[in-house]
Amino acid sequence: MKMLDLAPEADWRKRFRAALVGGTQIARMNPKRGLAVSNLSGIYQLHSWDVETGELRQVTNAPAGVVVGGIAADGSAIYYLQDQKGDEIGHYVRVPFDGDYNTPVEDLTPDMPNYASFYIGQSLSARWIGLTTAGADGFQMWVIGPDQSSQLIYRSQRLSFGPMLSFDGEYAVIATTERHQFNNLSLMAFDLRAQSDSQKVLILSEDDGSIEPVAFSPRPDDVRLLASTNVTGFDRPLIWDVSTGDRTDLPFVGMDGDIQAWGWSPDGTKLLLCQFVQAHYQLYVYDLDHSTLHKLDHPSGTYNSGYFYSDREIFVNRQDSITPTQVVALDAQTGAQTRVVLRLPQDIPPSRPWRSVTFPSSGGQQIQAWIATPEGEGPFPTILYTHGGPTSVQTETFYPSAQAWLDHGFAFVSVNYRGSVTFGRQFEQAIWGKLGELEVDDMVAARHYLVTHRIADPDAILLTGGSYGGYLTLQAIGKTPDLWAGGMAVVAIADWRLMYEDQAETLRGYQRSLFGGSPDDLPEQHAKSSPITYADQIKAPILVIQGKNDTRCPARQMEVYEQTLKERGKAIEIEWFDAGHGSRAMEQSIHHQELMLRWAYRILG
Repeated sequence: MKMLDLAPEADWRKRFRAALVGGTQIARMNPKRGLAVSNLSGIYQLHSWDVETGELRQVTNAPAGVVVGGIAADGSAIYYLQDQKGDEIGHYVRVPFDGDYNTPVEDLTPDMPNYASFYIGQSLSARWIGLTTAGADGFQMWVIGPDQSSQLIYRSQRLSFGPMLSFDGEYAVIATTERHQFNNLSLMAFDLRAQSDSQKVLILSEDDGSIEPVAFSPRPDDVRLLASTNVTGFDRPLIWDVSTGDRTDLPFVGMDGDIQAWGWSPDGTKLLLCQFVQAHYQLYVYDLDHSTLHKLDHPSGTYNSGYFYSDREIFVNRQDSITPTQVVALDAQTGAQTRVVLRLPQDIPPSRPWRSVTFPSSGGQQIQAWIATPEGEGPFPTILYTHGGPTSVQTETFYPSAQAWLDHGFAFVSVNYRGSVTFGRQFEQAIWGKLGELEVDDMVAARHYLVTHRIADPDAILLTGGSYGGYLTLQAIGKTPDLWAGGMAVVAIADWRLMYEDQAETLRGYQRSLFGGSPDDLPEQHAKSSPITYADQIKAPILVIQGKNDTRCPARQMEVYEQTLKERGKAIEIEWFDAGHGSRAMEQSIHHQELMLRWAYRILG
């Protein structure tokens, strides 16, 4: 380790303070207007985005920040869930595109009680809105019309979302897990023009797989839905005509990994596709008229928020381990980067690159991980990081926390454990019904690789992660107590039963889908998967950073975990912060990183 650097202008602090773009969208029927998530104010907020000039205007000013929103198809307004201090429970509101955070918002559901939600969408005609509400009555899917009247089109006790709407709201599609025990989705299409209970309903489902909706065609006379299925073991695109029920699976025989459908070209004749193999990206354009697939020759890196800006140009958010996110334009024919569309002024110190490695875990399963090392020769004290989700993946990203550890002489390793996406359906679903088992095997396998290759000092390996990654930190500390020097868990899960009792209904549905039932249905498995079960076995010290208003990983279950460990004489410290599921404020993130650095130096001596 190097000397602890807590200077006000330390390089690691500068990276956290860099102005970044977190994600972008454009109004599909008015592409000169867009929505951008940015930390320009020091806290991630929503901004209206003038695409031609690059001007950003802040439209939210929530103390805990806002990172999820949508823009109307015609660019007239921006939508988001207005909550209390990041608890993710409230009402959807909209603010005019030309407004700012002082402009009064319009409540879209003034007569409804507060709800949790993770879906809102709009027809491309901008006349109809579809949204999900989740609460005591389960999941409810609504359509709001031009006169602001609301129609409940479906409800379910199982994890569901939608409705996704065709161009002028003639058809609505919802996705639901209710036809499967676990997290597999099927689709239901409703003809909203029907005026009776005999409303036409079509169902698209796989016997052993999941189907997810992507987007309706952008043409007014076209009610085809672009969707994705993993029935082959990997994601593949399909097109479903919701008026006839006809399904067309696009043939990509012999191609590796997931092929994800990202969206339609403005004229509805082409699709933007992303091949995702071993956490690496490759973009393609598929011509529907000629059934041809064209590979784009674009720069490497992590891509998200990719979409056609015009028939000739594609916008993507691009980053890598040494380059912060920026919006760049790619030629839709070649993939060549033609210009930088949106890049905020930045003064960022140089960063260390990451590299990809693979190694065997239990059952011979190959596991992919990202490794970055500081200057000098190993073995190094090492940070073993696990991402949240679990239905997520770590790609090569600009991650200030990783660089902070590297600045101080630590190696940094991020493991894409079983349960991560982009490695195939079998890999993702291997953990369903038995959370916290195979993932810990993969963390142990990573440790073996790091020690064997003289990257990690075996006596100085610290675990860390947020959300599900925080859960795995605590689970591994308890199940394999002799392997780790300590663990730093952020907004973590400690007790699945208590968490289920207190969390928002959206996450209850997700938890039931991952386990195949509720804690009452499967008490033994929920206990086996809970870090609190292994309290007696813990040997290494633990630092927890937890949000007071978190409805994903609520406070009570962590309070009970802390009390249980202290009663057994275990070393645990908790830092509570006044927000929800993670910090969106840069200075608060810096404070949390400083806490972890100080703690690590103290633990490792």
